[in-house]
Amino acid sequence: MESLMMDRPLQLKSLLWRAERLFGHKQIITRCDGGYRRYSYTEYGRRVRRLADALAALGIGAGDRVGTLGWNTDQHYEAYFAVPCMGAVLHTINTRFSPEQIAYVIGHAGDRVLLVSPEQLPVLEQIRDRLSSVKAFVVFGGGRPPETGLEPVYGYEELLADADENVEFPDLDENSPAGMCYSSGTTGDPKGVVYSHRSTVLHALMLCLHGSIGVAERETYLLVTPMSHVNSWGMPYACALQGATLVLPGVQPRPHHYLEAIEHARVSVCVAAVTVGLLMRHELESGHRAYDLESLHTLWLGGQAPPVSEMRWWQRVHGVHVCQGWGMTEASPLLTFTSLTSQFADLDDDQRFHRLGTQGQPMPLVEIKLVDDHDRELPWDGQHAGEILVRAPWVARAYYHNPRSADSFGGGWFRTGDVGVIDQSGYLSLVDRVKDLIKSGGEWISSVDLENALMGHPAVREAAVVATPDPVWLERPVAVVAADSPLTSDELTAFLRAKFPKFWLPDRFVFVEEVPKTGVGKFDKKLLRQQLTAEHNGDTRTAP
Repeated sequence: MESLMMDRPLQLKSLLWRAERLFGHKQIITRCDGGYRRYSYTEYGRRVRRLADALAALGIGAGDRVGTLGWNTDQHYEAYFAVPCMGAVLHTINTRFSPEQIAYVIGHAGDRVLLVSPEQLPVLEQIRDRLSSVKAFVVFGGGRPPETGLEPVYGYEELLADADENVEFPDLDENSPAGMCYSSGTTGDPKGVVYSHRSTVLHALMLCLHGSIGVAERETYLLVTPMSHVNSWGMPYACALQGATLVLPGVQPRPHHYLEAIEHARVSVCVAAVTVGLLMRHELESGHRAYDLESLHTLWLGGQAPPVSEMRWWQRVHGVHVCQGWGMTEASPLLTFTSLTSQFADLDDDQRFHRLGTQGQPMPLVEIKLVDDHDRELPWDGQHAGEILVRAPWVARAYYHNPRSADSFGGGWFRTGDVGVIDQSGYLSLVDRVKDLIKSGGEWISSVDLENALMGHPAVREAAVVATPDPVWLERPVAVVAADSPLTSDELTAFLRAKFPKFWLPDRFVFVEEVPKTGVGKFDKKLLRQQLTAEHNGDTRTAP
């Protein structure tokens, strides 16, 4: 017996179709020089098709990769649908990568065209000898692009001026690639994750569910999370699906710009990294000016767990609910979300914030389990901690052309590298990271990569890098170094600067005779973290 259901593929063009025809009057608002630029979803759809036509004229076809290096703007957003709907693959490049990493991911992905902000041109000029796959550079903004040694270069608006706004997008296999992002969450070169039309549509639908962030037409969303970082958590697609008003913070935004945008556009939900929430709070407490935040009711802070104290402050001072989730590039990214189910409706204030301080429950269609060091499954009892394994329709099954896939994928599960506990109600709490990664401002920093680089210095004998608490970035790297001859922090900073992004560089260096070790001869990072945290808290007796 066969089912009698239509076999219609899940395609991103279906989301655009809905946005244009049901919500064509709704607006996309972008902060720009001198104010804000607004246009409707109807106008957006026309420009999306013009961009697709222009890219086709540059030789982009099915399966070709189009890279972007840009801020959260309406022009960048147009690529979100133009590229995948024409059958090409959108590669959003993390602008916080170092030039070395940017060169690697462009070459590894095989990007044929790059859409870039003018501010990114100097970075590309540094690595132009490694951009052999790139056949054209398109510069966001209006007017003629700045002078550059790159070629050929086109102005974005110039390219769209004569393009056709009536092109028809083809029907595509739902499992065909739609986008790709690279994660730097472990040692070595960044790892590519390729998303399909199917996975992206399902992830967008999940973001619209009750118990998730619940994207809705009536809300106005400010997307601070970079569109270059896991596709702004999939929110650009969910907002189009629901016809929600979308606010984009524009080029080189600062904390006061976010607050001004909330006030100007009557934003009701702001989506940002934990660090951004902290920076906005600092701006509000500085008293530089007063902001009207009456419209704002929800602040989704992610990238790492927001401190409960921060959640309490926003609720107490501004009546804003802070929520969080947990996920990663390999999962599009959302896997769990924190909301209170009906059984917890009557919790007192302390109990409620304790529950909201967890990473929440698995989203529908997400399966999750904990395993011990021997891959034996552990119970959900809130006590047994284990590595977290997941699977879902929007979780990758392998990395793009990368032999390290075998270390992370197997038996239909993805090994996240995070350690946590899950209670009987299914609420996940992260307790550690398998590979001692540091998460600063929502971005991963590899302690092992920094250690290996430091020990490449001729005077360094041993080096261990660990995370210490930071009031703004939540975690920052500190390097503990044993040297054979006198060294200064400035010397080591200069030594690392050529190899890593600025935000990777350790905040300070602690010089010791010998880095403490465990009983099996490994650097005792647990002890170092305890000592440095104690020092941070004012207890200098245990400092290394």
